[in-house]
Amino acid sequence: MQHFLDITDFSRADLEDLLQLAVELKREHFAGGNRPVLRGKVLAMVFQKPSLRTRVSFDMGMRHLGGDALYLSPAEIGLGKRESVADVARVLSGYCQAIMARVFQHEHILQLAQYASVPVINGLSDASHPCQALADVLTIQEKFGKVEGLTVTFVGDGNNVARSLMQACVILGANFRIATPPGYEMAESDLENARKFATAGATVSAFIDPIPAVENADVLYTDVWTSMGQEAETAQRLQVFPPYQLNSALVSHASRDAQVLHCLPAHRGEEITDEVADGRHSWLFPQAENRMHAQKAVLHQLLAN
Repeated sequence: MQHFLDITDFSRADLEDLLQLAVELKREHFAGGNRPVLRGKVLAMVFQKPSLRTRVSFDMGMRHLGGDALYLSPAEIGLGKRESVADVARVLSGYCQAIMARVFQHEHILQLAQYASVPVINGLSDASHPCQALADVLTIQEKFGKVEGLTVTFVGDGNNVARSLMQACVILGANFRIATPPGYEMAESDLENARKFATAGATVSAFIDPIPAVENADVLYTDVWTSMGQEAETAQRLQVFPPYQLNSALVSHASRDAQVLHCLPAHRGEEITDEVADGRHSWLFPQAENRMHAQKAVLHQLLAN
């Protein structure tokens, strides 16, 4: 594994190996601590978008594995503005052993990987969020003991989080459904592309009405209605998305033991209610913790092997 850029760069066997490594590292961490296999290695963390979970989970993941992490704020680099992406990639490759970047344009991730001589990790782009998806399927596997054969429903905006989740689910053999308002659908090309990667007969289905989408689903997932960079659309989105709120009424249509996930931060009272976020179906906070354990597996694969 040279980089970690998109879920579809990996086969089912690759993802299963990463999940198994994450499980082992999590178990090792709670049994007395991880071995310092990354001692002397530094991860450069480049942020165009701020984040609680991405920053802290990567920082702590490196520390647990004996390495270190260097946070670089948007003002410090001005990626692609103050300095070209190619030059940033070359400079950081001389200082650090890996680069994690959380950016707006996916093209910036691809350029970092093209020009860096060290591994590059996609911490989020407008096209995908593979680190989140890996933590999501790790959480699903912990809850149900498997991913294959389950039905996972995403309710809300057809965004980068939904796209990577869909890809991870179908590669691992889970059925994926998505319910979105008209005008906010995931591109048909993304749905078709995911179907090409599906294993074990996994299906991909798109809905306008959220009720049939969540019917008997094993996992329900949502994200904020307005992501960073879309603030100008907030008022319009608040008019469109309320029927897609994960509330008790909608959750009641899912499987009795359905798991509710959210990548966080949550805008409580918008895409999810307190009753659901803090209720018996919620796995929001084990999911958030698993960002660290899943990313440790990625870091281990890229830097320890």
